[in-house]
Amino acid sequence: MIINKISRPSLYIAGAMVVWGMISVLTGLTHNFVGALMTRFFLGFVEAAFLPGALYLLSKWYTKREIALRYALLFTGNLLSNAFGSLIAAGILRNMEGVLGYAAWRWLFFIEGALTMFVALLAAVILPDTPTNSRWFTAEELQVARLRMSEDNGQADVDSKDQPILYGLKLAFADIKIPTLTKTLGFGNTQTLLMSAPPWVFSALFTLVNSWCADRYQKKMPFVIGPLVMGIVGFVISIATMNKAARYVALFLQAGSYAGYVIMYTMMSSSFHSPPAKRAVAIALLNAVSQLGNIAGSYVWDKSFGPSYRNAYAIVLSCFVVGIALNVWFRQILAKENARYEEAERAWEENYSGIEYNPEEVNAAPRGFRHLL
Repeated sequence: MIINKISRPSLYIAGAMVVWGMISVLTGLTHNFVGALMTRFFLGFVEAAFLPGALYLLSKWYTKREIALRYALLFTGNLLSNAFGSLIAAGILRNMEGVLGYAAWRWLFFIEGALTMFVALLAAVILPDTPTNSRWFTAEELQVARLRMSEDNGQADVDSKDQPILYGLKLAFADIKIPTLTKTLGFGNTQTLLMSAPPWVFSALFTLVNSWCADRYQKKMPFVIGPLVMGIVGFVISIATMNKAARYVALFLQAGSYAGYVIMYTMMSSSFHSPPAKRAVAIALLNAVSQLGNIAGSYVWDKSFGPSYRNAYAIVLSCFVVGIALNVWFRQILAKENARYEEAERAWEENYSGIEYNPEEVNAAPRGFRHLL
């Protein structure tokens, strides 16, 4: 809701990154449980501004036929951070113990926090703002950007004037559409960290391909359900056997299911196409609800379920089945909306067939937004 109200979202997002990088550095200085707990709380609080803000900013520039690949490029950054984060952690934890009198785990927070702040300063300069005021663009280019989004939405991609900040929240709620596992293979800590990287690299590449196909074929649902089914196959393998090779292959399938999660975000963005305030809240709500998985994960992947973690795999498999069912239901909702738009367009064409009308009437035609299914 805040990012929808400010004129420079680039500075808002970059500022959030600087603060969370600073908090990450401070985490390396904590000496007790309360200190660690407080830094983690504020880290999550500040980080929460980034992903919904970044997704919303992308939705201001790219149409529903382009957005999947752009979201995928953003999310692969997260996937690759899981891969390279493991590699960086392996190097730091192995080689920096006691450097300047600090434990290696503290150096992990120092280095990654400092890198985050450095990238944030670059982001403040590089990131665009909105199609109305972005730097580095000519007035004509900004006008083209606005026209593209207006044509895609069937109306101008702007909010009504003087609306309260909670306006989007009200609209969104009123709309019905609203690496532990690698260690089970039995290897040491350094080997485990190194082996965690390849599944995430695969997931990043698969996410890009899956999202490109979603844009290319103008379909959403097959590219959500397909990766989820792939993940289910991986869970079944992990439940059925303790063979190290088979379980490691299963990790690739499980990590690859993330590709479907990315397309869900694109569906949320394109399904709540206007007004922007409503879209901003919808994206944020999806992100907030998705974090419940991280909370539950602490209990679902309890060490008491090890070393096979069959119970944990069964729980997540069940969640995937429910997720597929909900996506199918959501598709039916979107299909009904498409049908209503098409009926309105047919009625308009019948009424105005063979009749001369002025340009204002043409613009008033119900060029309804089409949901990609």
